[in-house]
Amino acid sequence: MINLDLKGKRAVVTGASLGIGEATVRMLAEHGADVSFCARTAESVEKLSAYETTNGSIKGFVADMGQKDSTENFIDSVLAEGDVDILVNNVGASPSRNFLYMTDEEWQELHELNLLSAVRCTRSFLPAMRENKWGRVVMISSSAGKYPNAALIDYGATKAAMISISKSLAKKYGSDGVLINSVLPGLIHTAMWERAATEIAEATGGKMEEVIKSNGASVPVGRYGTSEEVASLVTFLCSEAASYISGTSIEVDGGQAGHI
Repeated sequence: MINLDLKGKRAVVTGASLGIGEATVRMLAEHGADVSFCARTAESVEKLSAYETTNGSIKGFVADMGQKDSTENFIDSVLAEGDVDILVNNVGASPSRNFLYMTDEEWQELHELNLLSAVRCTRSFLPAMRENKWGRVVMISSSAGKYPNAALIDYGATKAAMISISKSLAKKYGSDGVLINSVLPGLIHTAMWERAATEIAEATGGKMEEVIKSNGASVPVGRYGTSEEVASLVTFLCSEAASYISGTSIEVDGGQAGHI
């Protein structure tokens, strides 16, 4: 029998306002975890914190993970309540930009949000996982980290770095009982992807609907994925059922990678 029970485990999910992050918080809690999450607005925190679950619990914090001070305040608030067993580094943005016109500041801002927030959280929560001889870290990377796209060049660079970091840490800390993996979503129907499709359309002179239709047609299974389908894999990787899986990057893309 597959054991997905997370009762007694404390989890942290970054960037849970919508989409994959929100779905992951709910699913981890439904499987018994006590989940702390962050979102940028008090409204988002209040909404997800109100989700009722009979198994685990959900508690939210307002934080801007693109700002070092705000990230560190979130980390301190979480650690004040005890050790963390599970970390899901999900927060991120995917702007579509022209490489020739991108400023240093734009590169730095996206690296702060997508990459350094994950580095800071992992560095802070990993010591207790090692001491307790049990831990799970999941990096929500992207297919763009493995299959580059010029329109998402800075986003892809941050996501490729997440894959590399997870593989390096998996090698180093596997003997301590800490399993570290990356999940690479493809075309997932989220608000972030709708924004990205709009930006791509504006950059290419097309329409957002045309971008979505064109990309959806390229998926072998014939549709976009859902946030819940990604969250299901994350939950599995956080459980005892995945106790021999570490250092890998798993694509959730409807078979699209097999056709690239």
